[in-house]
Amino acid sequence: MAYEMEDIRIGQEIFYYLLEHHEMSEEAQERLFRCYAENERIQNLVKSQGDAAECDIERYGDVIYLIPREDNAFLGFSKAQLKQLLCKSGGTDKDYYLSQFVILTLLVEFYDGQGATSKTRDYMRVGELQNCISGRLREGVERVREAEQDGESAEEKLGLAFSNMAEAYEALRSDERGSRAKTTKEGFLYNILNFLQKQGLIEYVEEDEMIKTTKKLDQFMDWNLLNQNHFQRVRRVLER
Repeated sequence: MAYEMEDIRIGQEIFYYLLEHHEMSEEAQERLFRCYAENERIQNLVKSQGDAAECDIERYGDVIYLIPREDNAFLGFSKAQLKQLLCKSGGTDKDYYLSQFVILTLLVEFYDGQGATSKTRDYMRVGELQNCISGRLREGVERVREAEQDGESAEEKLGLAFSNMAEAYEALRSDERGSRAKTTKEGFLYNILNFLQKQGLIEYVEEDEMIKTTKKLDQFMDWNLLNQNHFQRVRRVLER
């Protein structure tokens, strides 16, 4: 397919905007958004540039997103970077997987619907999330013990290393004064919520200890993650 120079120029302009902002809404950039939405050649050019940069370019409703692929540490985050951002100094793989478990638990608590949208609640309190994490870890460890009676590798069967994550969680001390230190349960959770807020995925209202999801996360869950079979596996692992 031959491309006109104007299409190439517009495609590069859109991709550069996405590199800078990671998203483009119709409201913020109506001209460029319409060029992408209404011109298949421009769409293909932008997606091709995204593919070369190990990213997916997806339009969800009135917003176009640049989504770094899992192994893209340049535009996304590497495991080492996430461990440094989310875990205590000298954090181990146990701490890292615990941080991911916290995020998965948050997603399952907000998105478990079967209707037009998967979202089932508007907000949750931080204390409730902390109780959910503790409860799911306890239940996971108990299921591991029960599954071991089958003579199999229980945690491999379940898909998550509950014992390791529970050990890492219990190693964090509690501080009812609301410590921000990553060595406390409260601080560990606080840093994860702040990270998600910086990524534009949640609104964390500290004074009210309240968590709300953003339109960005709602769209990503409805249009992307919940259309993938592996999320159902996550639900089965975490369900009570």
